[in-house]
Amino acid sequence: MNFLWPDLLWSLALLPLLVLLYLWLLRKRRRSPVRLASVAVAKAALGKGPGWRRHVPPLLLLLAIGTLLVATARPIAVLTLPLSQRTIILAIDVSGSMRAADVQPNRLVAAQEAAKAFVTDLPREVRVGVVSFAGTAAVVQAPTVSREDIIAAIDRFQLQRGTATGSGIILSLATLFPDAGIEIQNVTGQRNMPPSPLDEKKEKKEFVPVPPGSYSSAAIIMLTDGQRTTGPDPLEASKMAADRGVRVYTVGIGTTAGETIGFEGWSMRVRLDEATLKNIASLTQAEYFYAGTAEDLKKVYQSLSSRLVVEKKETEITAFFAAMGALLALLGAGLSVWWFGRVA
Repeated sequence: MNFLWPDLLWSLALLPLLVLLYLWLLRKRRRSPVRLASVAVAKAALGKGPGWRRHVPPLLLLLAIGTLLVATARPIAVLTLPLSQRTIILAIDVSGSMRAADVQPNRLVAAQEAAKAFVTDLPREVRVGVVSFAGTAAVVQAPTVSREDIIAAIDRFQLQRGTATGSGIILSLATLFPDAGIEIQNVTGQRNMPPSPLDEKKEKKEFVPVPPGSYSSAAIIMLTDGQRTTGPDPLEASKMAADRGVRVYTVGIGTTAGETIGFEGWSMRVRLDEATLKNIASLTQAEYFYAGTAEDLKKVYQSLSSRLVVEKKETEITAFFAAMGALLALLGAGLSVWWFGRVA
């Protein structure tokens, strides 16, 4: 725990002085003579005293004062808190290699089922967008809180040729930052459109990189076998994400041994490219997860769902100490009234 105003902690030196003052008052009270009318009255007065209960209210008051003095120093601590706003982009590979059956029933179906379960388990306020990528990338669902729309988009996946992992990352970034001017014509396969007069009048904001992983309001989860065959370099794309502070969590599906698949008269050997996926996660201060089976994939998404909706944040906890000090003071006063009929 740290403090915003640590110099005020010197005020805690008052506590030993208060303890000495209390002991002095007790000693003075014992020495004060009391005139009694008779011996019987004296014996009655010497009946069973308050004992240890006498010291409980002052002790609670002392703790209350100490807690409130700590509060004046404005303590801060790292707490795990739920995110008030969060957007997650699911970037899922729909290339021909995802038809491989080394993950049953095949990579794509396993990915779809795990992704749908992941979306269902997320808190309702988390917005989710879906990007599919093969030779090019496409936004199949803009970020929304509608779980029905997200699941329907995942069910619409169609296998295509090529694998452009870099395109999937770039289009995911453009979806998160629609006003950032990220060029997406090359990654979506669309032809370049001439700029409109309104676009020309807009002033382009100068882009200033931020520390990797510092943007806590959004994240990208990319699921693929990692074998890039076309499109932008995925490491260059991940550098773009890192400069914007966005973490790209990568999930490798399949086996490193791979499988030979055939499609429309051709065949190829598809293997999991873990090295690239690990580098993408490392550059963006995220994590890489391996899913060799459908069950592994479900566990990966379960782990991610718990990580992506909370954050560890340094938070001022002055209010906690202030409330605790007030509670201790009230407890001490209440016990004093209950036991002795007075506050002090």
